Amino acid sequence: METDMTIKELQEKLNLKTLVDGGEPDRAVTDCYVGDLLSWVMGRAPEDSVWLTVMGNINSIAVATLADVSCIVLVEDAALDEEARNKAEMHGVTIFGTDKNSYQLAVEISKLI
Repeated sequence: METDMTIKELQEKLNLKTLVDGGEPDRAVTDCYVGDLLSWVMGRAPEDSVWLTVMGNINSIAVATLADVSCIVLVEDAALDEEARNKAEMHGVTIFGTDKNSYQLAVEISKLI
C-alpha cells in the first residue's frame, strides 16, 4: 500500500477532471469519506481525506474548509455552481469531477491509499 498519496497523484491515477485548482498539488491524501449530508460530513470527515459527494454548492466549500479535507470529488458528473467555484478558489479548495459513482471511486481510492 502507498502511504504518501498526493492530490496530484490521486487526480492523475483516477483520471479526475480538475474543476478548481486549490493550489496544493502536493497535499497528502490519507483517507476517503463519502457523504452528502453536510452537517454529518462536517463532524465526521477525517482531516486530509478526499471527500466524495454530489454537493457542489457554496455550503460544501464551507464544510470542506471546516473539516480540512484535502479535496472534494464531485461524483456522477454533479454540477459545481459558480458561487461555490468562486468560494473554492478564494479558500484554496481543490475540486475534481468524475462520472463514476461514489462506490466505484471509493473502491479505486482504497487501492491507492
